[in-house]
Amino acid sequence: MLDAKITPFIKPILRPLIVGLDKIGVTPNQITVAGFLIGLCAVPFIILNWWGAALGCIIGNRIFDGIDGELARYQKSSSSAGGFLDICLDFLFYAAIPLAFGIANPALWGVAAMVLLATFIGTGSSFLAFAIAAEKFQIDRPQFQNKSFYYMQGLTEGSETIVVFLAFCIWPSYFPVWAYLFAAACLITLVTRIVGGFFTLKRVESENGSR
Repeated sequence: MLDAKITPFIKPILRPLIVGLDKIGVTPNQITVAGFLIGLCAVPFIILNWWGAALGCIIGNRIFDGIDGELARYQKSSSSAGGFLDICLDFLFYAAIPLAFGIANPALWGVAAMVLLATFIGTGSSFLAFAIAAEKFQIDRPQFQNKSFYYMQGLTEGSETIVVFLAFCIWPSYFPVWAYLFAAACLITLVTRIVGGFFTLKRVESENGSR
């Protein structure tokens, strides 16, 4: 929901950094992998209750995630392979954070972590399932024309997820509350994507069949 509003403001800020990275020969895929590894470092920090360090890793991951796509477009090297790598590592990172909280305190946080992970599976699978069909029927994506995969908007997107992750680290004692609230929002996203995706594909199939 917030991604489309935030992205236009971030691009000009990143441009000087993008130019500098291009000059020293850094590739978008290198940025993608580095960002993932930085984000993954949040897992042991969460388990150890080192909240400031975990917070820094999450923020670092998101900065790198914003850089890789912009660098690819600047270098005119955008590819399906790069987009595939980016989305796979993003989803692994998203899953790793609630998993870390569940490991850190299974008695108090384990169930909330599992519920959140279950809804993440739902939103992620609906995202990718629709992307496959959208590619087949060449459905336009006016809000996110520069993304490698069709981006079907919902209540819980990347920006909202990161805001919640930051809240987890700032107020860790409230993790179950944040997790259940965000899981409910993910469930709304899942239902709307399934319903919206189903009727969109029915319409497109009907239009193609009538030609």
